[in-house]
Amino acid sequence: MVQRVAVIGAGVGGLASIKCCLDEGLEPTCFERSDDIGGIWRYTDSTDGGRVSVYHSVITNTSKEMSCFSDFPCPEDFPSFLPHGLLMEYFRMYARHFDLLRHICFKTTALSVRKRPDFATSGQWEVVTETDGVHESHVFDAVMVCTGHYQKPYLPLASFPGIETRFKGRYLHSQEYKDTEVFRGKRVLVVGLGNTGGDLSVELSHVAAKVFLSARSSTWVFSRISDHGFPFDMVNTTRFNHFLDWLLPSALMRRIRFRKFNSWFNHANYGLASTKSSNFKIIINEELPFCLLSGTIVLKPSVKEFTESSAVFEDGTIEDNIDVVLFATGYRFSFPFLEESVRSLIDDNRSLYKRIFPPQLEKPTLAIIGLVQLTGSVMVGTEMQARWVTGIFAGWNKLPPTSRMMGDVLKQKPPVKRNPSERENLKLSFISYTNEIASCAGVKPSLLQLLLTDPRLALAIFFGPCTPYQYRLEGRGKWSGARDAILTQWQRTLKPLRTRVVDVSSDSCDGWRWMCLLALPVALSTGFLLSKFPQLGWNPRAG
Repeated sequence: MVQRVAVIGAGVGGLASIKCCLDEGLEPTCFERSDDIGGIWRYTDSTDGGRVSVYHSVITNTSKEMSCFSDFPCPEDFPSFLPHGLLMEYFRMYARHFDLLRHICFKTTALSVRKRPDFATSGQWEVVTETDGVHESHVFDAVMVCTGHYQKPYLPLASFPGIETRFKGRYLHSQEYKDTEVFRGKRVLVVGLGNTGGDLSVELSHVAAKVFLSARSSTWVFSRISDHGFPFDMVNTTRFNHFLDWLLPSALMRRIRFRKFNSWFNHANYGLASTKSSNFKIIINEELPFCLLSGTIVLKPSVKEFTESSAVFEDGTIEDNIDVVLFATGYRFSFPFLEESVRSLIDDNRSLYKRIFPPQLEKPTLAIIGLVQLTGSVMVGTEMQARWVTGIFAGWNKLPPTSRMMGDVLKQKPPVKRNPSERENLKLSFISYTNEIASCAGVKPSLLQLLLTDPRLALAIFFGPCTPYQYRLEGRGKWSGARDAILTQWQRTLKPLRTRVVDVSSDSCDGWRWMCLLALPVALSTGFLLSKFPQLGWNPRAG
């Protein structure tokens, strides 16, 4: 029976894991090498020790209602999208509310995690840590690794001939970027058009003499602001839309999706993306289109090579007098503290059962938390993982036999490996994945049952945003405030905007009531279909 659990890292995954351990009556001890919680979200000016943190101007891409812990909503006066400082304040509130800090050993590095000699029968681990130069050995019944996937910068210099041998300017990875001052008046080339590359290009365009942005694949640009000014993820990440994705032919959904992508601006005109592209990524950036339109950012294709002061691109064009090259090329994950026999089982997250468990281990007492890419908030997926894992450790949930887990892993593996800058295509559907893990944990909401017992709530769950509170309505960890949190989520979204009151017509409220009445028969028929097609992850008997 698992009792003592080592949690490595006190970021989002670590905090959720500590809390879930306590909920299951386990004894967590968290080892955090820095002096504070928050992980990558804790901004620091320094990059000493290779620590990765957000840049100073970062703001979350997912809204507070879609990203919060499932039983602890963000304060209603917080804006929908949080600067890193406010997000850190929320993490501290969460840690204080559930009394998590006393379980964290700060300034303590996990040096090694090794199987005990009797691991095949005990499942125990020996964890060696270092605090102020003093080494200490511990024995734990289970280990939850919560170090995330932003660990080692991915800097593929070999793919850029001349950058190390001929180029006389400066080059750096985005990990080293903290503010704009050192780029003032410079001609800057940003390599990589992901969320980070887009954000930094826009920020640098305000101070640099010129910014060039090199993109390899098609990129669709979204705004955080969607229809009628609501957060994009709250409008689009719904179970109804997820159901349509399953129901309608993929070719039709692709056309609808690309039409939606181009409704803001024609991406082909900007050189960003084509509807014929099969390999593409999606980023969030409100300012990038205007910067391209105003010429403060110039979009370029892949870099072919560098000369002493120039960048030569794949289309034959050349940009001279480049002062700085900023690589926004992503990160690699690594677990140097794990013994080699275990580390070799984790070549990427698709070698893990449900992206969490190494299936070949004799005992399922090692869990990798947060090593997953989702189309929505990773924070929500991470907490769901922690709930399921601690349920397994406590004996409430069971894993299938090794052969079944290996079969599942092999089905999920892609035919070829991709580098970190191409991870967008490997993202999992937010609703599909959270539903899948929630089913394993026995906490997935039953829509059909709710339609019969609480139709107002059922409609809000199906047609409204798939907020994390939905996974606290039933099963272990059920939260009495979940229903109210779901029904008041739009109020918390609008509250910070109510700083100047204007007259509002009642027509919108009446329209919403009529829409709910019209939606009821749709939801009832959908509930029937969902009960007939459990592959949607909606089978009420599985909840």
